Amino acid sequence: MGGSQLLNSPTESKTMMTPSRAWWKSAIVYQIYPSSFCDANGDGIGDLKGITSKLDYLRDLGVDAIWISPIHQSPNKDMGYDISDYQDIDPRYGTLEDFDEMTKGIHDRGMKLIMDLVINHSSDMHQWFKESSSSLDNPKRDWYIWRKPDFDKDGKPLPINNWQAAFGGSAWQYDEKTGESYLHLYLPEQPDLNWANPEVRKALFDMMEWWISRGVDGFRMDVINLISKPDGLPDADIKDPDHYFQRCWHLTANGPHVHEYLREMNEKVLSKHGSFTVGECPFDVTPSVLSKYVASERKELQMVFQFEGVYFDTGKSLFDPIPFDLPKFKQIQDKWQHCLVPDDGWNSLYLENHDCPRSIARFASESPEYRTSSAALLAIHNSTLSGTQFVYQGEELAMINMPRSWPIEEYKDVATQNYYHEELEERREKSGKQDPDMTDIMDGLRLRARDHARTPMQWSDKANAGFSPEGAKAPWMRVHDDYKQWNAAAQENDSESALKFYTRLLAIKKKHPIFTYGDFTLLSPDHKQIFSYIRRLEGKELLVLLNFSGETISYDLPEEAQAFKGSKLLICNVSDHADNLTDKSVKLEPYEGCIYMKA
Repeated sequence: MGGSQLLNSPTESKTMMTPSRAWWKSAIVYQIYPSSFCDANGDGIGDLKGITSKLDYLRDLGVDAIWISPIHQSPNKDMGYDISDYQDIDPRYGTLEDFDEMTKGIHDRGMKLIMDLVINHSSDMHQWFKESSSSLDNPKRDWYIWRKPDFDKDGKPLPINNWQAAFGGSAWQYDEKTGESYLHLYLPEQPDLNWANPEVRKALFDMMEWWISRGVDGFRMDVINLISKPDGLPDADIKDPDHYFQRCWHLTANGPHVHEYLREMNEKVLSKHGSFTVGECPFDVTPSVLSKYVASERKELQMVFQFEGVYFDTGKSLFDPIPFDLPKFKQIQDKWQHCLVPDDGWNSLYLENHDCPRSIARFASESPEYRTSSAALLAIHNSTLSGTQFVYQGEELAMINMPRSWPIEEYKDVATQNYYHEELEERREKSGKQDPDMTDIMDGLRLRARDHARTPMQWSDKANAGFSPEGAKAPWMRVHDDYKQWNAAAQENDSESALKFYTRLLAIKKKHPIFTYGDFTLLSPDHKQIFSYIRRLEGKELLVLLNFSGETISYDLPEEAQAFKGSKLLICNVSDHADNLTDKSVKLEPYEGCIYMKA
């Protein structure tokens, strides 16, 4: 992902302001990956009736809105992010009647429904693309991005430029029937829509209105900062001289007309309904860039997903992890707590989603001894910053990455498989061996593959972890080996479980606006084990102490924190912690987190 420049001293360089309030700012949003959430009909794939059956669970957890990853008709080349019909449900998930039943159930329980909106590209099986690719003079030819290529001496078509697609290879696919190539920033089966065509924009806006009329309360917008392509489609800078195709995101992200298109969307659709909006904005995470999307006066989006907080520990590729650096992590969080405030912009808060591995191994410890406290530690962190909080399915159960013993065959994601097999072929060619050493590649995948977030939800210790009924077809993806010990049913009956902690914590958060709207002051920025900060709002103050290490730490409170002596402990993930802060030094157990309140 794109890098960013850190503000040297955000607390000092930005004027402190109190954010305006709105329901979506204090909402707890729960993301569902439908294939892996709950299978009601026993075909091994999660479905809408399965989601409906778990709505009481989500309400009781404290969820305010449910974001469901794509459920539209799709050939499923990229797990539903290749949509072939924007206005129908894929049969694997159910029917529009099932959708209506689920939507009513969500609303009856006081929750809202957020749908995934994948409109940078469609599937090549979409009727629009079928028409577009049928002839040079078809009325929908300009609904996608076509260019006439040059040819080499052998008559082979050359790529239009040197752009590399996200999953490898050229971003251009030649079509023999019409003699032109189309752009696909992702898979060849995911052609990019031409947002420069006003007919495309109108069709997409009409589709959004159609879903809103069925009860949808808002949208999570997939790679929304890619919808405007650069003028002239120039070659990307050569950063990897060993390969012809180059990463092109510095050209394709945040294009020349993206804000114009989003303001039009807001004016014609979103503002009419007060719709919830969060835009996924990868590849460029500088505050100056992202503030343009969320500044309230610009009337574009309410918030965006920026990736710096979850990809700062990435090396030369997403599958190349580097050790967790707590001071760097704190610096990033401190920056984003301040940089959007002057424009009345807003943050999103997340550590997991369908594109990220599980968070516990990255930021804390998967060991049985510390797994629950690690999950609770991260929950405290994610709940006590300004921003809309997102919880990914299973995060509240302390679900972890797939076991290291699982072979590459258990990984289903196209990004994982493409990366592995490209590396395999390259090593075969270099070594002359059919079975080259892939240990380092598997080590990276075992930490960072997207597959880790997609194992079936662990509901019980019954067959298939309760994801599917007994006697059902095997789940589409293997259930984690630890499901008998780590599941929702067991945790609902355990007052010390991660699930019960999440429920208590979210209930406390809802009672205290300071969790969401308070000013943020980072303490001890260079401490390599403790993350501590103060939140202040309307005469109230919170002190948050988080031990991100496996050691017992005696933490000497900074001068600002010493004013909390005698303050009440709101919540802690270690049951025998003192109820009040009584000294200038605090002993924190491994992965312990505490919140103190001073009235």
